[in-house]
Amino acid sequence: MSTLDMNNPIYRRRCVINKVTLALSFLAVVFGLFWLFWIIATLLYKGGAQFTFTLFTQITPAPGSPGGLINAIVGSAMMAGVGTLIGTPVGILAGTYLAEYGRRGWLAPATRFINDVLLSAPSIVVGLFVYTVYVAQAKHFSGWAGAVVLSVLVIPVVVRTTDDMLKLVPNSLREACAALGCPEWKMITLVCYRAARSGIVTGVLLAIARIVGETAPLVFTALNSQFMTWNMNAPMANLPMTIYQYAMSPYDDWQRLAWAGALLITLLVLLTNIVARALFSKPNV
Repeated sequence: MSTLDMNNPIYRRRCVINKVTLALSFLAVVFGLFWLFWIIATLLYKGGAQFTFTLFTQITPAPGSPGGLINAIVGSAMMAGVGTLIGTPVGILAGTYLAEYGRRGWLAPATRFINDVLLSAPSIVVGLFVYTVYVAQAKHFSGWAGAVVLSVLVIPVVVRTTDDMLKLVPNSLREACAALGCPEWKMITLVCYRAARSGIVTGVLLAIARIVGETAPLVFTALNSQFMTWNMNAPMANLPMTIYQYAMSPYDDWQRLAWAGALLITLLVLLTNIVARALFSKPNV
């Protein structure tokens, strides 16, 4: 008797279990997508009408006055940019040590464990840490402090991605370089980095997508400002804090700006993830 015979009770039971599991999985996907599309639809409905030229050209207004979010957009871009410039080299070098130099010994596994803890740590804890070691010593909030806390959030993402991507590089490439007499530092920079380039860039983009929406750490570091400023040594406007303050306000025009800011961050994160996936799908050179 064939094991695929429908008269076989074992086969019929497995088919039923498979169909039930498939149905439950499909319902779970529909349930998750339902809330996701509801959030996106609400953001488009509430904030889409505020996407005007004024939003990107005027600063945050007083209640009842027309205005936009340009000071918050500029502040977020500056702090995220500086934070990425600080955190990316540190993350790439640390990930390179873990993947290339720390294959033996206890330091690399211990570092991976600590990095995973930092990766999953609440961002408000990191913000409180930077407040203690930076803001409390400087005795004032600043854009620099906001950039520092964002860089701390960038580092574990880049470390993990760089470590994983370099470990995927075939050892045959390293052995070929060693056979040609190539020093290890040159093998890493010219061969391993090139092979893992798209994955490392993807990690950096994912790190940027994470920090642009962070609010809690900026409460303890950059705070916020109602004015346009390029001085990073002073409190600086940023989108997450502006959204929080305006959404909690009793003024309808401020609440509409908060919805527009939330939609702007969502679209930015969505675009960054699309670019990251497009880069990751490209074959390595």
